[in-house]
Amino acid sequence: MKRILMALLSAFLLATSFALPSAAQLQVRVTDGNFTPTPLAIPDFQISGADAAMAKQISDVVRADLASTGLFEMQNPASFIQKDLSLDVQPRFADWKIIKTDGLVVGAYEELPDGKIAVSFRLWDVYAGEVMRINGQPGRRLTTTPDNWRRISHKIADSIYQRLTGEDPYFDTRIVYIAETGPKLARVKRLAIMDSDGANQQYLTPGRNTVLTPRFSPSAQEITYMSYEGGKPRVYLFNIETGRQELLGNFPGMTFAPRFSRDGQSVLMTQAERGNSDIYIMNLRTRESRRLTDHPAIDTSPSMSPDGNSIVFTSDRGGSPQLYIMNADGSPRTCPSGGRDSACRITFGKGSYSTPVWSPRGDLVAFTKQSGSRFYIGVIGIDGKGERLLTEAYLDEGPDWSPNGRVIVYFRESRPGAGPQLWSVDLSGRNEQRLQTQTDASDPAWSPLLQ
Repeated sequence: MKRILMALLSAFLLATSFALPSAAQLQVRVTDGNFTPTPLAIPDFQISGADAAMAKQISDVVRADLASTGLFEMQNPASFIQKDLSLDVQPRFADWKIIKTDGLVVGAYEELPDGKIAVSFRLWDVYAGEVMRINGQPGRRLTTTPDNWRRISHKIADSIYQRLTGEDPYFDTRIVYIAETGPKLARVKRLAIMDSDGANQQYLTPGRNTVLTPRFSPSAQEITYMSYEGGKPRVYLFNIETGRQELLGNFPGMTFAPRFSRDGQSVLMTQAERGNSDIYIMNLRTRESRRLTDHPAIDTSPSMSPDGNSIVFTSDRGGSPQLYIMNADGSPRTCPSGGRDSACRITFGKGSYSTPVWSPRGDLVAFTKQSGSRFYIGVIGIDGKGERLLTEAYLDEGPDWSPNGRVIVYFRESRPGAGPQLWSVDLSGRNEQRLQTQTDASDPAWSPLLQ
């Protein structure tokens, strides 16, 4: 009877360890100051009558995703003491405390009778001695077809990232960019797309015409970009699923610098006519366009705020290229200085500012800055305060935000004559990384989370 009672008590304690979250659970504080990465252990996922190589590949992608943030330090598998991990059995926390692990991910991979695969995992807080609930559950199980294994990997990493940081995820996304090949004076520039970690790279256009500045729709299924098809720059739409390309309007002058509105129903762009550039918006359903700026200066590179009420753009109306914010309907705006104007200037630093992009969070604008012979990627508050330069190089240009507003992707030429490459940097400026591409690459844009 005593043995039975002890067994029942052990079972109860194990069940409650899955069900009762602690008030002091592991949480990663994302700050811009000094930061020590959180130690995570992610052993290769277990298998049962399945492909061990596939299980390891999934584990590798999860580890790489989380390590790329700079917020986590992956523990060396050679240091693992406990080897007999099971998805449904509580780990021996003492074994993981010895190697100073804060979080432990235990996963399992299986091949289903219908040909699909399933991946399950649990996230354990080592020092609290309990499982961390994800969406109210003590773990997560995902199923898909075998060719979709990388997306499952990214979704697992997204779940862990979101649970530990409290921030929105961004791994299950894609990046579109311009793939560049050939000599400098005869470059072939094609639309290309890849996963957020650089996998599954493919070309979207054949390269017969130069293309530039691709930008994702909020639906992630369409891209707007500029092409020199027909001999002058025009704005096009490209459907990723069908491969259909469509000219966006037949304007008398040149059109360039396109970007979708936040609801995806319109496209902002710059139209140049008789030597003057202004910002327009076109309704994609009616194909009617409306002029938003009317100034003798060059107004270009519009980007809309997340709430759809404001637009940041570049203008030289103050004598040099600077950043301005206007109301999306063109009405007068109250500026930080207290006055009212059609557009409010928010940058006043030395040098020139260009390619502004409004953060998905709504609080910051990313930009390119040139000062002297150096280029920078920076951010500034929408009130013109708190300018910070995150990168510096011979040429850094063309920033775009991850969908959670935590990371910026851009392109860099490290020295004269060097081909452009894609890089990313987080808001702290400390985690700068190169994204591997098969060719030279420029003009990146980050998709929303995939559905």
